[in-house]
Amino acid sequence: MKNSISRRDWFKSTLALTAGMTITPALVNSLMAAPVSDAERAYFGLSKLNGAKVRLNSNENPYGPSEKAKKAVVQSLTMGNRYAFNEMEELKKLVAAKEGVDPSFILFGAGSGELLCQTGIAYGLEGGRVLSAYPTFPLLMNYAQMMNAAWDKVDLNEKLEFDYEKLLSAINTDTRLVFSCNPNNPTGTVVNIDTVKSFSEEASKKTLVYADEAYIEFLEPAQQKSMVSLVESVPNLIVSKTFSKIYGLAGLRVGYIVAHPDVLKKVGMYGDTISVSQTAIAAAKASLGDEDFMKMTREKNAVARKVLTDYLERKKIFYSKSVTNVLLFPAPMDGKTILSKLEERGYLIRVWDYQEKEWCRVSIGTVDEMKGFVKAFDEVTA
Repeated sequence: MKNSISRRDWFKSTLALTAGMTITPALVNSLMAAPVSDAERAYFGLSKLNGAKVRLNSNENPYGPSEKAKKAVVQSLTMGNRYAFNEMEELKKLVAAKEGVDPSFILFGAGSGELLCQTGIAYGLEGGRVLSAYPTFPLLMNYAQMMNAAWDKVDLNEKLEFDYEKLLSAINTDTRLVFSCNPNNPTGTVVNIDTVKSFSEEASKKTLVYADEAYIEFLEPAQQKSMVSLVESVPNLIVSKTFSKIYGLAGLRVGYIVAHPDVLKKVGMYGDTISVSQTAIAAAKASLGDEDFMKMTREKNAVARKVLTDYLERKKIFYSKSVTNVLLFPAPMDGKTILSKLEERGYLIRVWDYQEKEWCRVSIGTVDEMKGFVKAFDEVTA
């Protein structure tokens, strides 16, 4: 693979992929937003997922979008025939003011996932290696691998938290990028902001740091300390945020990254000029700063999460001390059976492979959904 690629070449290769290549299981696995475990490969096929299910497999907000967002979407439909250039600039100014940076430091995408892919392409094309703790959200690293970069992984610590000291020591001269996710997906665990800040400052002296903060709004407002505060003084840093989680806009697809303009230019080469729709922009503008809706989501999520953690404690099952809407725990029996039997009862979760064991990753739904899930899970694993 050559070390540089033009935007035109990238789109040609994308067209070749969609028009002329067979979509193999290996290709599907590499493009999935989360790693496909052996248990999932053995059980799940697209044809199996028929009928209504309780989706505890996608870390979605079961309470959103907010009423403000819904109203804004309806009103925006009258502009559905217009490209959203002006609306995007308005949203960019609002987000820049919220983050305390110049608008030139903001790049939007159709969800933060698009921007993770673009960053993986931009830095994966340089060859070398990308680095992260594991397990974490792997999309950026997957795309870097497709561009011929290697992926180095550092295990989480015994609390299922990012081990930033080990991560820092794992950076070498071939490391093109190091990925940080705080709070982390799939564990929901959070590391002290001073530790993450110190890591980001030191690591950025050696390579680019990508800080994924998709779940930061699940923390109480006083605890939402973002790495954005470092961006202006640390050119080798990208901070990623999304409207998919606390704001409940996963299906509308809008996210952004904060970084120096030259970094954004490099990442932006591999994306569309404007991939965010009028409806998504309208919903994001209406949602931004909706403290009442975020507070409601945090409070209901905490109560629903406790239904699951109380059950795990009664069963003496170790689990990640999540502060978000997802947590991880060891599968008490084989993952294939868990997935199959839960689906029969109407529940979808994920199974991840880590340290030669299977782990259940469960998203937090409503209180009623979690009560139903706990009952189903107990029957399946009895």
